[in-house]
Amino acid sequence: MAEYNIAEKFISINGEGTKAGQLSVFIRFKGCNLNCSYCDTKWANEPNTVAEVMTENNIYKYIKSSGIKNVTLTGGEPLIQKDIIILLEKLAADKALVVEIETNGSIDVTDVINIKANRPSLTMDYKLSSSGMENFMNTHNFELLEKKDTVKFVVGSASDLERAKQIIENYRLTKKCNVYFSPVFGSIEPTEIVEYMIQSKLNGVNLQLQMHKIIWSPDKRGV
Repeated sequence: MAEYNIAEKFISINGEGTKAGQLSVFIRFKGCNLNCSYCDTKWANEPNTVAEVMTENNIYKYIKSSGIKNVTLTGGEPLIQKDIIILLEKLAADKALVVEIETNGSIDVTDVINIKANRPSLTMDYKLSSSGMENFMNTHNFELLEKKDTVKFVVGSASDLERAKQIIENYRLTKKCNVYFSPVFGSIEPTEIVEYMIQSKLNGVNLQLQMHKIIWSPDKRGV
């Protein structure tokens, strides 16, 4: 059996994405290969973070015991976890579950796409300049995404918006998958994003606010 370091697990609503507002079981993995300037879960990436070691069977049993069908695998970065495909295939085998992976855009997603039956959907970030991590983005992933998948641009400035527009157009993302803009909390006003969307005629792009940060304190864990 495989083992995974789980920083936390909980039930809440999805704060963003195509299932925003719906209940989901969250499994947060410890560790990330990036260090984004605005990361709101840095605590989960620290070497001394206490983690619960769980097998794929442990995780599956916890999910099923919740009675919730939506599952969000997040981090940290789920796709850097050793043997993550073992867990993904186990979850995909249960057609009652709807699994989403939140991934940071730097990891090749080919192995996930190759899970043909009931594969998890991908919510993949493209890290813009304000993150300090754009050089690590794997743009080959854009060729693999499908209608069930999402690309999320976390924008913190006007230049981020311009760059996001360029990426969307270059890779024709709105024709392939869902596309979202999300503001860096406290760095840019949503009104500025909306005005840019209007001026640029960004059809097919969705603005999302992080619902969990509106309902609860932005620093609260387990929500």
